[in-house]
Amino acid sequence: MVRPKKERVVGVPSSLSYFKPGGIPLRQLEETLLTVDELESLRLCDLEQLSHEEAGRRMNVSRATLGRIVREARRKVADALVHAKALRVEGGNYRITEEMRLFVCSGCGKRWEEPYGTGRPGGCPSCDSVKFHRVWKEEAEFPESE
Repeated sequence: MVRPKKERVVGVPSSLSYFKPGGIPLRQLEETLLTVDELESLRLCDLEQLSHEEAGRRMNVSRATLGRIVREARRKVADALVHAKALRVEGGNYRITEEMRLFVCSGCGKRWEEPYGTGRPGGCPSCDSVKFHRVWKEEAEFPESE
């Protein structure tokens, strides 16, 4: 009997459903399906440049499993690019995390939370500085909101 797949944790819901070559109507293109968890693996490993170990931890899978997910995602993206196919993003075995994102201001030291899906904050809520960065719960003890 096959072991059931673990649900992968996705940090940012994607509004992307299709990505296609310009100038060709979608109905004339072949499609390659990229699952939401595969897109998340690309975001974490290639865009945020996290190690497979850290990306796997964030997605709630092992390093080896993350490696297989990202390898398959890269193959699919390469296939779509090389063969001028539409890339459809949907499905997969995932859940969107409901945790809050944590930020720290480099200017005044203020720490605050923002929900996922709201985009990058415009500035520190205390001093309005744009010099702030995101921290992960594993990296810092977060005090109760002020």
